[in-house]
Amino acid sequence: MTMRRRLGFLLIGLIAMLLIGAAAVIALNLRDEAPLPPEADAPFAATPMQIERGRYLALAGNCAGCHTVRGGAAYAGGLGIGTPFGTVYASNLTPDRAHGIGSWSAAHFWRAMHNGRSKDGRLLYPAFPYPSFTRITREDSDALYAYLRSVPAAATPNTPHRLRFPYDTQAALAVWRALSFAPATFVADDAQSSEWNRGAYLVEGLGHCIACHGARNVLGATQDKRGLSGGLIAGENWYAPSLTSKREASVADWETRHIVALLKNGTAPGASVSGPMADVVFRSTQHLSEADLTAMAVYLKKLPDRTPAPTETPPQRRDAGALERGARIYDQRCAYCHGDAGQGVPGAFPPLAGNRAVNLETPVNLIQMVRQGGFLPATTGNPRPFGMPPFGHVLDDNEIADVLTYVRSAWGNDAPAVTARDTMRR
Repeated sequence: MTMRRRLGFLLIGLIAMLLIGAAAVIALNLRDEAPLPPEADAPFAATPMQIERGRYLALAGNCAGCHTVRGGAAYAGGLGIGTPFGTVYASNLTPDRAHGIGSWSAAHFWRAMHNGRSKDGRLLYPAFPYPSFTRITREDSDALYAYLRSVPAAATPNTPHRLRFPYDTQAALAVWRALSFAPATFVADDAQSSEWNRGAYLVEGLGHCIACHGARNVLGATQDKRGLSGGLIAGENWYAPSLTSKREASVADWETRHIVALLKNGTAPGASVSGPMADVVFRSTQHLSEADLTAMAVYLKKLPDRTPAPTETPPQRRDAGALERGARIYDQRCAYCHGDAGQGVPGAFPPLAGNRAVNLETPVNLIQMVRQGGFLPATTGNPRPFGMPPFGHVLDDNEIADVLTYVRSAWGNDAPAVTARDTMRR
């Protein structure tokens, strides 16, 4: 066989492999998706009960959190969502026909929620968390659609995404979806109570908790098998702690009523929310019914325990100078509220001694708290919460590292030292 013929066969084989791969990607992107029937565009007559149900579901999914910018029209989109691949901008969900979903049918909306595909057939970026929303029922999707069709229309154009090549192409997104997304439905676990199943439906579906509390792979896909094992929130540099580790944020040993209090009021005995979770409580969970919050608590309490086994580790080594400087800063800036021994003030300022948030392996949340301040959400149960002022304007990176190194080593705390490199602004 001549060299030319060998190269020809090799080229034919390569083309065949590419065609097979392309066909597989197309097939995987069409899983559980049939062409919309002609009646899909039939008029949708929403009932007042359906609209009210949709309003409640929009709160459960915190839809306004991404689709409403500060000072902008409700659900008119425009918020930029940072990702490792660029910025995705939330779309206009109002009934405006030119820029929103005014020309969409309930079937188009369901396809977006369940299959991650827009009305015009484009594949949607998973910054819109359809990998979680795919689990919601068609009934709930229709209720959401009914509610969004009832809000005032806003003629706000959609902002084009700003993603690097090749992530800005539909081809790259199709490959990602083939590898990382499959439409699903929520299947109740007959071995669990109806309350647990309701909690699972909310946490895994509309609540899309894994979007923050889940680990991600190099392609940015949530690692579902690891569950709510914690992860760094892309673009925000906050760490959503593991809900399956007692060293981080597991609530397995909590009383159910205390979990409900945290989700409803933003504070509970020995714990409070801040950062992105404060926004979730403010915009979403404080508005949910007691029954749904209790169901979520029941589900969260039964998450599998994945606390790492204790290991023999050498004592943490810390620079004596850093500890001395940190103690001085703490005495000047922090002790008035958090106490000389990190004991805090019940109902006002959280204790730092023995605090799980203080002892997390990663210090990113503490750095953000010191730099930006920490503020609980204003809720019905806690309408005037105490807050922590920002110190980013009075402490430089080295000083923040020193005071956090001190706090993470004092009063029985034993977490790794914080370095100036950790505090570098990202």
